[in-house]
Amino acid sequence: AEIESQGSKAKVYGEMLHVDVPFPIPEPDGCKSGIQCPIEKGHSYSYLNKLPVKSEYPSIKLIVKWELLDDQDQLLFCWKIPVQITS
Repeated sequence: AEIESQGSKAKVYGEMLHVDVPFPIPEPDGCKSGIQCPIEKGHSYSYLNKLPVKSEYPSIKLIVKWELLDDQDQLLFCWKIPVQITS
């Protein structure tokens, strides 16, 4: 970690046509997803979470953007990955 934080929360989006559409996740609290809180600067942490794909989602290719934010809504990390949903 580059910073200290009392907690963390995840936000997940589907990036479609340059618009971020929020995806709900079952557990947005990073402290309940493998990160030992409080987060201390200079320490390493492992984060594990799931993004369920519901049957009502349409077949589509998109970019999933996953952010983990600190207690001041600053980025702890962000990654993007291309996915394809098939129904």
